[in-house]
Amino acid sequence: MRYYSTRRKTEPVDFTAAALAGLAPDGGLFVPGEIPAYPAAVRSSLGTMDFCDIAFETIKPWVSPDIPAGALQDMIRSAYPFGAPLVAAGDRQVLELFHGPTAAFKDFGARFMARAFSYLRRGEDRPLHILVATSGDTGGAVADGFFGVAGILVTVLYPRGRVSPLQERQIAGLGGNVTALAVEGSFDDCQRLVKAVLADGELKKRLALSSANSINVSRLIPQAVYYAAASGRALAGKTDPPGEASPWDRERGPSSGDHAVRRGERITLVVPSGNFGNLTAGIYAWKMGAPIRRFVAATNSNKTVPDYLADGDYRVRPSQATISNAMDVGAPSNFERMACHLSWEEMREAILGMAVSDEETRETIRHVHGGAGYFLDPHSAVGWTAADKLLDQGLFDAGPLGILSTAHPAKFAETVEPLTGPVPVPPSLTAALERKPESRRISAEVSALLDILGEN
Repeated sequence: MRYYSTRRKTEPVDFTAAALAGLAPDGGLFVPGEIPAYPAAVRSSLGTMDFCDIAFETIKPWVSPDIPAGALQDMIRSAYPFGAPLVAAGDRQVLELFHGPTAAFKDFGARFMARAFSYLRRGEDRPLHILVATSGDTGGAVADGFFGVAGILVTVLYPRGRVSPLQERQIAGLGGNVTALAVEGSFDDCQRLVKAVLADGELKKRLALSSANSINVSRLIPQAVYYAAASGRALAGKTDPPGEASPWDRERGPSSGDHAVRRGERITLVVPSGNFGNLTAGIYAWKMGAPIRRFVAATNSNKTVPDYLADGDYRVRPSQATISNAMDVGAPSNFERMACHLSWEEMREAILGMAVSDEETRETIRHVHGGAGYFLDPHSAVGWTAADKLLDQGLFDAGPLGILSTAHPAKFAETVEPLTGPVPVPPSLTAALERKPESRRISAEVSALLDILGEN
């Protein structure tokens, strides 16, 4: 597989170079020369295959020949002792992406990246510096995934005061090879700093630098796996039993599954969206042949992409703070990838856009818990609400509907519990709640980040 910059000003590179560089030399994002297709036998078996087997078949063509099949299988089995169950809840399905160690969908990308980077850099002497900007969950997942990995130093930038207390503990509570920086600004400022440093040619002569944000293609590839697994299950007319972390009201128990998916129908997947890496991964799975009918890009009041889908005018704007803070992005990086693969007309065919207010998000959390006995975090609630609004407007045809639940509601207890009462806390979060966050506060200036890196 060869990778090109979205800006097409540099020569194509292999997976190793694309992954370890993070950002292309011309400032663009790496995209594949062509999106591989599933073999027919795999495509017809997605509904019955083991999650790790789907991961192997999904990731293999993207990393070949840089990571041989045996090493890739070992990485996948190590990275994913958990899966992504598609469970019935109320009148739709929920794709639960929070069964990993930090209870957020970012675990799927970060854990694979850590293992891939360790393999690709075997034998290297100087450490690799991983830079990551986070609006919430990415930082915790990357910190956990790379914690203690020999030869790798991680610096996580997050907007001070704009992540939840639990998220801050996950980002800044590990220490060791993980440094947390609380930036006086927004996520867009954090992202700008990371991009500026990664594009600094002089610094890259002194330090081996890379990124673990979704600007890094190696973060996106493994996220395509759960789209393929869920859509395959849905096409086969199957849902999964709840997992240990599934957030049902303990007094009421799980849904009876009365609203099961119907065999032979492709599912529409609703994706809570901020930086649009998750939706880009879904597009990759769809283009590989996963049986997905279409997508919904569900945003909070940061509605750059829904507005673009409506009128074709891409207007970047400052991010606005919301209760679904991990999606507070006014200039989504991965839109550049989306626009590289799809024209505006093609996007409108494949993706519906819908923005949701904080008031609507709170009402949905309250309503879904009261009606179905299921707890939603604010980001998943944005997705559920977007589906409701599109259904009310008659913009959905009949067919199965799945909501990507991107984080466990216990991560946002301060928002959820006033609306629902106590949220069950999964074992994966218990230890994180006891950590003491330790971070350094910096201004939203490139020089401030350079000063920190200069100390290493």
